[in-house]
Amino acid sequence: MRLSGITPESFVDGPGLRFVIFTQGCLHCCPKCHNPESWDVSAGKEFTVKEIIRMIKKNRKAVQGVTFSGGEPFLQAGELAQVALAARQINWDIVTYTGFTYEELIEQENSETTALLSASDILIDGKYIHKNRTVKQPFCGSTNQRIISIAETQKTGKVVLWEQKKFNQKLIFP
Repeated sequence: MRLSGITPESFVDGPGLRFVIFTQGCLHCCPKCHNPESWDVSAGKEFTVKEIIRMIKKNRKAVQGVTFSGGEPFLQAGELAQVALAARQINWDIVTYTGFTYEELIEQENSETTALLSASDILIDGKYIHKNRTVKQPFCGSTNQRIISIAETQKTGKVVLWEQKKFNQKLIFP
């Protein structure tokens, strides 16, 4: 898979301490995006799924979960779904960012998209819209973006927004 970067520890890309994978390639190209260097699908660096899983396992004790950001993670959904399943094996949770809406992803009827959605605990959806930017909504860049609880959404068949108090946060002590 092609990545624009990896941040082994982040507090801003989802709840708790997170291992963040920034994918390379984005078709949305949102004006004023904070990662425009991730747009070019041929830039970045190639990694295998196994390489990423090894990196994750090295950080397993201090981190709560993995976040897939971008670029656009759903351009590499199949590989990221494999990474997510490996992260689940060490009890990590999964947060996935996307410029698509949840409804657009479902309409794709693509097995790899479905696999990544199903492997995600939280989906932060929607394009970044600069005129709607916010610092008041956690983990979102603009007010149109939603923080969706995937398990609840799939169970009810309707989009259910994530509530932090319901999320299983692990307390990590050195």
